Amino acid sequence: MSMKNKPISDQVALVTGGGTGIGRAFTEALATAGARVVIASRREEVLRDTAEELNLKLGAARVFPYAFDIRERLLIDGLVRHLIEQHGALDILINNSGLAVPEMADEITEAGWDRVMDTNLRGVMQLVRAALPVMIANEFGDIVNVSSKAGKHGYADVPSYCASKFGLLGYAEALRDHVRKANANIRVFNLCPGLVDVENSAVGAEPKPGFIHVSNMARSLMYALSLDREVVLEDLNLYAR
Repeated sequence: MSMKNKPISDQVALVTGGGTGIGRAFTEALATAGARVVIASRREEVLRDTAEELNLKLGAARVFPYAFDIRERLLIDGLVRHLIEQHGALDILINNSGLAVPEMADEITEAGWDRVMDTNLRGVMQLVRAALPVMIANEFGDIVNVSSKAGKHGYADVPSYCASKFGLLGYAEALRDHVRKANANIRVFNLCPGLVDVENSAVGAEPKPGFIHVSNMARSLMYALSLDREVVLEDLNLYAR
């Protein structure tokens, strides 16, 4: 049985942390392909500036800012309602928001640990929980998680970050199994980058040694989304040589 499909130009995407860095690269790639993209984070001014710049560049209103805090469940539920009310769908969810608190294992603070987990893991779970019924009802959806090389390897100076990114991959595997058993037309992808140069982001700019150019993240996203619906792609690992 063939699965429902939609061209990117008919899709609505949500990118958390979409105002800067990797999230902005995702947003520009999706909007360039014709998608409507809601970018969401706590920094309202950054979101507005990014939306204005990209819409001006594209000559069309395709990027829409929305300020919220991924650590607050009521705000998460409100964000998903906003997407349905204003845009009629939620086809692509990109869980890109994340942060690290540098603390050695014997110096971890409760506040630092909770801040990382609430943002990188609990927030993702709550956002997926809100979005999943919408995707199931529409018989279509893609969930993209930005994990990290630190989700595959431990680093002494960011143990909480590593734990959150390892946990994100485990959660995504369980989510993938859930939608498979539900026979839902929903794909779950994980991008696991090493160091990404978000400062030298101009086309053709040379990334810093040991870093990859941020455009590689956007191209990887668009490649994953372009695959046939029946194809299972789990983790994409992107590291500099």
